[in-house]
Amino acid sequence: RAKIVGWPPIRSYRKNSLQENDGAGIYVKVSMDGAPYLRKIDLKVYGGYTQLLKALENMFKLTIGEYSEKEGYKGSDYAPTYEDKDGDWMLVGDVPWE
Repeated sequence: RAKIVGWPPIRSYRKNSLQENDGAGIYVKVSMDGAPYLRKIDLKVYGGYTQLLKALENMFKLTIGEYSEKEGYKGSDYAPTYEDKDGDWMLVGDVPWE
């Protein structure tokens, strides 16, 4: 059975019924700087940063490039970031996927 992720947003009663059937998902909102909309994705669908970044590239029609600890994301004008629970902005890949 395919998971419902992305756009359009799913209503809470539908999301709750999906979570009861196959375990809780980890839903996060993603956006691109300058894009007029947000999307929801379930992180449990992806097995690591590589799969997640490929999905974001396809979703937003951009190229992120290869990640290097010393240089960041090579070959791209974009750098994927996230806001952690303390409100700090972190570069995707700096913290292990687990």
